[in-house]
Amino acid sequence: MLTVVNHERKRAAGERAAFRNIVYDPKMFKIFLALHLLAAIFAVGPLVHSATTASRGLRQADAAATALAARTIRIYSYASTAVVILGFGLMSANTPYGNKEKAGEFSDLWIWLSVVLWIAAVALALGVIVPSLEKATASIGRGESVSSLTGRVAAGGGIVGLVFAVIVFLMVYRPGS
Repeated sequence: MLTVVNHERKRAAGERAAFRNIVYDPKMFKIFLALHLLAAIFAVGPLVHSATTASRGLRQADAAATALAARTIRIYSYASTAVVILGFGLMSANTPYGNKEKAGEFSDLWIWLSVVLWIAAVALALGVIVPSLEKATASIGRGESVSSLTGRVAAGGGIVGLVFAVIVFLMVYRPGS
C-alpha cells in the first residue's frame, strides 16, 4: 500500500513539473504573446471599427447597415474575450528576456486597470450601442426618424475607441511595473 501511495505522489509531482515546464518555457511566452496580439488585431480591431462607424448607418437611415453594425459589434465584443484569456495565459508565463520573472501579476496596475476598462468597453458596446442600433433598425423599417439615437451611438462608439486606445497605451507603457 505504501509503495502505491509513493508511486502516485511521484507521478503527481512529475505532472506538476511537466506543467511548470510548459508554462515557463520561453517559446510558450512567445506563442501566447503572438496569439494575444493576433486576437487583439482580429477581434478588437473590427469591434472598434464597427462601433466608431455605426452612426453612419443611422445618419443615412440604412436599416441593413445598422443591423449589420449591431451584429458585428455583438460578435466581436464576445470574441474580444479571447484577448483577455490569452492575456491571462501570457501573464502566467515567465518572460524570456533573461530574468525569471512573470510577465505580469493581476495586482499590477496596468493589468487590472486594462481588465476593468475592457469590461467597461464591452458593457458599453453590448448595453448601449447594440440595443440602440437594434432599436434604430426597427424604427427605420417603420419609416420613423432615428436622429435621437445617432448621438448616443456616435458617442458610445467614440468612447469604446478611446477606451481601447487607453488599453493599448497601458499594455505598452505598463505603469506601476
